[in-house]
Amino acid sequence: MTDSVLNVVLGLVASAISAGLGWLAQALRRRRRLERVRAFFGMPPGGECLLVVNRHTASTSGKSVSRNDVFALMELAALIKECGAQADLVGHEDVRQGLGHRAEFCLGGPSSNDRTAAHLASWLPGVTFTDVGGSAPELSLAVGGEEYRYEPGSAPSGGQAFALLARLHPSPDGRPAFLVSGQTAVSNHAAVRFLVANHRRLARQYGGTGTFALVLRIVNPKAYGPDVVELAADVTAEAMRRPAAASTAA
Repeated sequence: MTDSVLNVVLGLVASAISAGLGWLAQALRRRRRLERVRAFFGMPPGGECLLVVNRHTASTSGKSVSRNDVFALMELAALIKECGAQADLVGHEDVRQGLGHRAEFCLGGPSSNDRTAAHLASWLPGVTFTDVGGSAPELSLAVGGEEYRYEPGSAPSGGQAFALLARLHPSPDGRPAFLVSGQTAVSNHAAVRFLVANHRRLARQYGGTGTFALVLRIVNPKAYGPDVVELAADVTAEAMRRPAAASTAA
């Protein structure tokens, strides 16, 4: 074998080794990222996840689900599949178990989801949703004395809606529960999209076992749908603090 042929062969071997090492490094990075996602959501490969579905508030059927809530469930299903977990889809009135047994995503406000109402009362007593009436169901979200009012699309600003996004982790050894409570179905969808897009930042900020409660503002949902979302406030401390009047009454 001449020197020129040997150099070509050695170059090809070096290129193959370099490419293989690069592929292996990328695969390891992807695996580490996936493991961090699984840890944050509490969904190991082959594990079970509970998807708690709310009802359509404008429907007379207790089994009806809003189209935008279905879209939110589809995005959650894609996330669960990415983690290699199995989803168990359950109606809100059919869940009879505590937190920590399985990872959980609970969709909808307390007026459309009984389990949301239970989670708020037990773990986030500083949060209240109030029906302010009107021609359509409108919920006012209040946390720690701050009120976040829904504005219809006819408002000069084009309207706005708010959603509470919370991660409940009462036991270090248990699985977390994610609470998505919007004033509308579009805001539910927007909060899910925010969670899926920003879970890495949330994991860095709150850690793998941290509890958080965030109020999200959905800007002009009539024009932009669930796409334009901004963080309105971190209300973790206020949401977990029981109001003084409730403490006195107890």
